Amino acid sequence: MRKITILIPVAVVAVALLLSSVFVVDERQRALVLQFGQIRQVIEEPGLNFKIPFIQEVVYYDDRILSLDTAPIEVTPSDDRRLVVDAFARYRIVDAEQFRLAVGVGGLREGERLLEDILNPQIRAVLGSEGVTSNTILSSERAVLMERITEQARLRALPLGLDVLDVRLKQTELPQQNLAATFARMRAEREREATDERARGEEAAQRVRATADRTVVELVSEATRDAEIIRGEADAARNRIFAEAFGADQDFFEFYRSMTAYERALPGSNSSMVLSPDSAFFEFFADPMGGSLGAAPVAATPDAAPEEEVETPEEEEADAPLPADAPTVGQ
Repeated sequence: MRKITILIPVAVVAVALLLSSVFVVDERQRALVLQFGQIRQVIEEPGLNFKIPFIQEVVYYDDRILSLDTAPIEVTPSDDRRLVVDAFARYRIVDAEQFRLAVGVGGLREGERLLEDILNPQIRAVLGSEGVTSNTILSSERAVLMERITEQARLRALPLGLDVLDVRLKQTELPQQNLAATFARMRAEREREATDERARGEEAAQRVRATADRTVVELVSEATRDAEIIRGEADAARNRIFAEAFGADQDFFEFYRSMTAYERALPGSNSSMVLSPDSAFFEFFADPMGGSLGAAPVAATPDAAPEEEVETPEEEEADAPLPADAPTVGQ
């Protein structure tokens, strides 16, 4: 009975020692066996492992891909337009022993702080390099910039036992204090572009109007020229017909000349004329064949208009107008 009483505590202690000396490394982890703060063993393969109880301790590190969101920082591209940029990085702990030596007891939190201290200067250096403008950062060319940041950060993170897999820029925006000035500058640029466009449009409109006016003048000139040509040809044909008619019949010529004289002498209803009844001006009123009147005097005396001074019958007959375009027929 006494043996059982002694064996039970011994068994409990033995089991406790056994349990404290056994540890399991998950496939998602890496482990370091530490003895008095010194690294005694690095375990990278998953499985069951042993350590010295109460003397050695085990520190686990995640073997998966981890992510880190950096705090927003200001960068100044080559065009001096300041931007606020924040990024995130994906990394892995590839050397647990080196990582432990770098971060000490701070663990993963200290490692992320050190990694962020590496990323921020690299972001500033790449985005502020020569030839990189704010438009480049905001365009599709930012993928090339992110690759450069990733490569430079990877080189500087290797001494920490970290492998930087990827760095991505999340948000890129203007600082709050620069928004008003930037919007004013953008508005001024848009207004300048609008003014230029309006000026170019007005210039084009003036060219179109000038071309149209020149075309109108040319068309009117050509039409006037053609009309004058046609009118001249018609007048020539008319004169030719009159010449043929007057040359063929002298009496018809005299009759036509008298009718033209009547038309021009009596243009309206208010004309007054006082003529001798036997004037040659009225030869075709009494005799269609042009004989003398031989009748009582006839006086046309409308009362509305003032009387016109009348020439002598001989002067009236001599001055009887011919058609403007009628040729003179020889006797």
